[in-house]
Amino acid sequence: MTSIPVIAIFDIGKTNKKFFIFDEDYNIVLERSTPFTETKDEDGDPCEDIVALTKWVKQSLQEIMSMREFRLKAVNFSTYGASFVHLDAEGKPVAPLYNYLKPYPADLQKNFYRHYGGEITFSIHTASPALGNLNSGLQLYWLKHRRPILFEKIRHSLHLPQYMSYLLTGKTYSDITSIGCHTGLWNFSQNHYHEWLFREGVIEKLAPIFPSNQMMPASIGGKPVLSGVGLHDSSAALIPYLSNFTEPFVLISTGTWCITLNPFNQSSLVAEELKQDCLCYMEFRAKPVKASRLFAGYEHEQQTKKLAEHFNVFADYYKSVEFNPAVISKLSAAPALSVEKDATQLLQQSAFGKRSLNDFASYEEAYHQLIMDLMVQQVASANLVMSREVKKIFVDGGFSRNPIYMNLLAMAYPQLEVYAASIAQASAVGAAMAVHAYWNKQSSPIGLIDLQRYAVN
Repeated sequence: MTSIPVIAIFDIGKTNKKFFIFDEDYNIVLERSTPFTETKDEDGDPCEDIVALTKWVKQSLQEIMSMREFRLKAVNFSTYGASFVHLDAEGKPVAPLYNYLKPYPADLQKNFYRHYGGEITFSIHTASPALGNLNSGLQLYWLKHRRPILFEKIRHSLHLPQYMSYLLTGKTYSDITSIGCHTGLWNFSQNHYHEWLFREGVIEKLAPIFPSNQMMPASIGGKPVLSGVGLHDSSAALIPYLSNFTEPFVLISTGTWCITLNPFNQSSLVAEELKQDCLCYMEFRAKPVKASRLFAGYEHEQQTKKLAEHFNVFADYYKSVEFNPAVISKLSAAPALSVEKDATQLLQQSAFGKRSLNDFASYEEAYHQLIMDLMVQQVASANLVMSREVKKIFVDGGFSRNPIYMNLLAMAYPQLEVYAASIAQASAVGAAMAVHAYWNKQSSPIGLIDLQRYAVN
């Protein structure tokens, strides 16, 4: 039997851990998914079970290598960010994989910003709004000042994608997509690590940076393979779009958070943008990606629960609601609700929460109003990072399948091409595409993204 050349990608989410095997045409020829139960750290806060995760990765690598129908050429990794694995001198985890939602001590955070230029100045330099443990660099500051004995045991602190790579290669590296994602580690204006790492002696814990688009030799059971260093999942998910489209675009990635990413906006963050939840990601070629965040998916979830209860329908009834221009016209003609004039407040809460559901004749009418109110927020959020050269808007994730959202977005940006975009397992595909030249003899793939255009009629 002839074996086919493939790449294996580990895609590590907060809930499900997956690995995929792609052939050279980027078809998924094998997929495995495993849910993990969280454990607790020494403070009783929930965290990833690093022991179970390590065991699963090693077992999965052995399983993949034993499959005779595949000739494994390479492995790469994509995981959630803002999470460190701390290794001792023997290369073993010496601390829990602390959850980025773990509460950060307010007094310590205040002390940190007081020492390093103040919250606004520091946040501008590092493109990192003050987010507690979501600023993963501050976790190292916390360990030094609140867990000094543990801090001294740490030889290397690796972001989670690089720990996955370490399990295969035995080599400790850092990666720019993890470093550059709201960590408080990178000075974007000077394009190197921020000075606080040197003053605190934290820089010694960070491994050398390895390029995200290169691979290194490794082996599984004595058989040679190539390994990538791993990428932050949000940066990986952007790669198929960067590879397929050269004309400037904005990607709105929708889920619990709606994140607007503009790889073509090179302007520096300013204080007002930080207050409105703007930040920068770093793409795999070490270029900043300006982004804004909106909690719209969560708001949608909460409000549709209320709608379902009020109108006595199933919780997911909204999925059956079609776009109705007549309803939009009727609602638009109604007296405007008083809304927040302050931009920061506008982005924090939609107007829909202030409305009485008794004012609507039907679920369909109320649901159109909900999406209209969310769209006011979405446009305000997207405009924070929009730039003059942008020609297209792509929407992926849950709202890309919502005809009311997509039509309203097209109405809000009639001068741009607006598309609902769909690509299966975007972060996993991106992790494979980042190192395409090392494992794949075919041309870089096109046509992986399904597009549906929405236009004002």
